[in-house]
Amino acid sequence: MESSRRGVARPAAEELLANRFTAVRATTRLLAQPLSAEDCALQSMPDASPVKWHLAHTSWFFETFLLAPHLPGYRSFHPQFRVLFNSYYNGVGDKHPRPERGMLSRPALDEVFAYREAVDEGMQALLQRREPAVSNLVELGIQHEQQHQELILTDLLHLFAQNPLRPAVRATAAAGPAAPAAPLGWVAFDAGVVETGHAGAAFAFDNESPRHAVAQRPFRLATRPVTNREWLAFVEAGGYADPQLWLSDGWDTVQAQRWQAPLYWERADDGRMRLQMTLAGLQPLVLDAPVSHVSFFEADAYARWAGKRLPTEFEWERAARELPVEGNFVDTGAWAPRGDVQPSTTALRQMFGDVWEWTASPYVAYPGFRPAPGAVGEYNGKFMNGQYVLRGGSCASPRSHLRASYRNFFQPWQRWQFSGLRLAEDA
Repeated sequence: MESSRRGVARPAAEELLANRFTAVRATTRLLAQPLSAEDCALQSMPDASPVKWHLAHTSWFFETFLLAPHLPGYRSFHPQFRVLFNSYYNGVGDKHPRPERGMLSRPALDEVFAYREAVDEGMQALLQRREPAVSNLVELGIQHEQQHQELILTDLLHLFAQNPLRPAVRATAAAGPAAPAAPLGWVAFDAGVVETGHAGAAFAFDNESPRHAVAQRPFRLATRPVTNREWLAFVEAGGYADPQLWLSDGWDTVQAQRWQAPLYWERADDGRMRLQMTLAGLQPLVLDAPVSHVSFFEADAYARWAGKRLPTEFEWERAARELPVEGNFVDTGAWAPRGDVQPSTTALRQMFGDVWEWTASPYVAYPGFRPAPGAVGEYNGKFMNGQYVLRGGSCASPRSHLRASYRNFFQPWQRWQFSGLRLAEDA
């Protein structure tokens, strides 16, 4: 037991939860600190959201699912915020259309920060009540906010990439020195029946369970992700112009969107793809860093061009299960994928951080999955349709947010996230 500020004995676990809540909320505020009110108000595409909306929605989550039902006497900061900052929770009620979030000039940014402060005060009062029944919801809210911290950075990158000035989100952000990539090596795994999914008492999202057995054939996994240098060879070999490499929907997307390279790649004065828009502005392409901002369609086409395939999410999890969650995360401050500082042709590298890695697995429920009752059950379950799983986290992910069983998911054409790939092959 530990002593609280008021001298009342307080369980260490609850103290830790309160401290984590405070730290995560402060981190979100820091991400917005260097931005102007105009930066925070704009929305560059329907998939992205304004920073101001992220700041408000994460507060809305705590207000809606914790303060309103669990803190006696709590009064809503603004009744209409319940609609304005609802994302997709149909069980909560109406919501403002997602493509129109950038049209909300009001509330002003200062009022959104005041909203955050009011919610923080309410949450501190709720946490002081030491109610174990709300602990799981508080943890879910913390994890939810960490997801939106990553979205703040990826949405800002997409926004700033539309600006001819190619501004930097943070001038000090940089890719860092990239070590020459080691030749691609392979790690072999035998056939077997493998337990997959979350195990233990630590937090995990509902889509990581139930733990279940998966039969696997022998396979090999590449020791590192595909690099920009290797992807450049694919581009220069005409990979984006060869329909035989692409899934049908992928080829239709390439033609419709006129893709010629990963998102944010740009041509230098000599006409070659040698520049990339980053959170530090327009920078030279770091050739030995993992390729990023590619869609599932592109990752699948590259794997076919290379004579390989994408791993299944179950193969990826099996390979990562015994590895420490170490790598290039948002915590390191690089804010961009980096080359491996300890290249190896015999050991798996960069499994966590740098880039989310596309897998060949559709995002579906594990056997026996049941969503939680109520609106909170909409968090993951209702999106199990038409999407693919990514694993491992990225340079924009908080380290404490990740684990081997974590399942991210996006539609196959989306590429504004820090998404890359690692090759696999049958043994």
